[in-house]
Amino acid sequence: MDFVGNSIFIPFFLISVGMLIDFRAFFNNTETMIVAVTMTVIATIGKYIPALITQKTYGFSIDERRLIFGLSNAQAAATLAAVLVGFNIILGYNQNGEPIRLLSESILNGTIIMILGTCTIASFATQKGAQNVARTERNSTENDIMEEDEKILIPLGNPETIDDLIGLSVIVKAPENKSNLYALNVITSDNEDSDAAQNAKKLLERAAITASATDDHLTNLLRYDLNIVNAITNTIKEQNITDLVMGLHVKTGITESFLGNLTEGILTKNNVTTFVYKPAQPISTLIRHIVIIPGKAEAEIGFPFWLLKIWNIGRNTGAKLLFYGHNKTIQFIRDIHSKYPIEADFGIFEEWDDFLILLKDVKIDDGLIIVMSREKRLSFQNNMRNVPSYLNKHFRDNSFILVYPMQAGIIDANEEFNNPSLIEPIEKIDELGKTIARMFTRK
Repeated sequence: MDFVGNSIFIPFFLISVGMLIDFRAFFNNTETMIVAVTMTVIATIGKYIPALITQKTYGFSIDERRLIFGLSNAQAAATLAAVLVGFNIILGYNQNGEPIRLLSESILNGTIIMILGTCTIASFATQKGAQNVARTERNSTENDIMEEDEKILIPLGNPETIDDLIGLSVIVKAPENKSNLYALNVITSDNEDSDAAQNAKKLLERAAITASATDDHLTNLLRYDLNIVNAITNTIKEQNITDLVMGLHVKTGITESFLGNLTEGILTKNNVTTFVYKPAQPISTLIRHIVIIPGKAEAEIGFPFWLLKIWNIGRNTGAKLLFYGHNKTIQFIRDIHSKYPIEADFGIFEEWDDFLILLKDVKIDDGLIIVMSREKRLSFQNNMRNVPSYLNKHFRDNSFILVYPMQAGIIDANEEFNNPSLIEPIEKIDELGKTIARMFTRK
């Protein structure tokens, strides 16, 4: 049936309709054009008004109204058949012997033009409405996935950093996320302390009390494992963690052993947004956060995820955010800022060789947020290797956060974020602003 319809019926129908038109009538007879325009306008309005009433009655969106209108506006075979019947009914003959038809030739030609016009309008309206409805449904599903699956893991080992790590996690998380915070304490296989388990439980209980002060539930995880890196890696996979918040002691800084475990162990095996936080003072007391972003960061799949977390820092603490990055990256963030304003300024920073020059005016109450990248990834800069030593040497008295975004191509990456439905709209730069806007709207 499909073959007969597509190969025989439809082509012959279109050819026969085309042969009915007398093109000379459009140039020699203004009545034909008047009839065509009038019929097209009336038919279009006659379909648009019911679509509008239906939208208002059932609370449909504009795109759903557009879809209803587009699907109902096209006039085709039934209209043409009715007009042909009227055209073929001859009421009599005039003095010149010409037939007097129930529907004149002008009506027939005007009807065919009306069919052309309404079908064209319907096609564009349906296409636009259907695309927007499909995009909205897809985006809603993606956002539901992101909201449901936001799980933040906080490895705890030092009692002095508990409050700061819990505080940062509460600030960056989605407001709706009240139960997906996980505190992890690891007892390694070479630990011979008989009180290790008891001390770990006390530490986790203290963390839970800190989280409960903000009406958040903290799930405590006590794990026995070969080493801390394995424990964190396995917990991320078992609990489907999306964000990792790690702490540094204020007096320690970034040591070679910590950096090695981070880059060679955790970051290469897990594709989660990772925050490395060294608190010099409570985050709520900071006046400004200076955010340094590498070039091409906007092209990474993790860009909207870490940006939303940093946005939450500005919204929830009231501190001013100063964004520095490449012009294209900053323009994306400016567009978001225009729709979801917070106190923020923007500057261009393209040469990582000038890292220290950019930060020469950093004050004691300023926090640094530096967006990093794994090596050989799109946004990686060679001078990122020097950032830890810069921080240890020049900014020991400042709080800082190193952000390692989700990135494509990470071994053993969390399968959740290899889902094409999530990655596709993020990788397309022209859709990036819409993707971020959806996330911000839902938050």
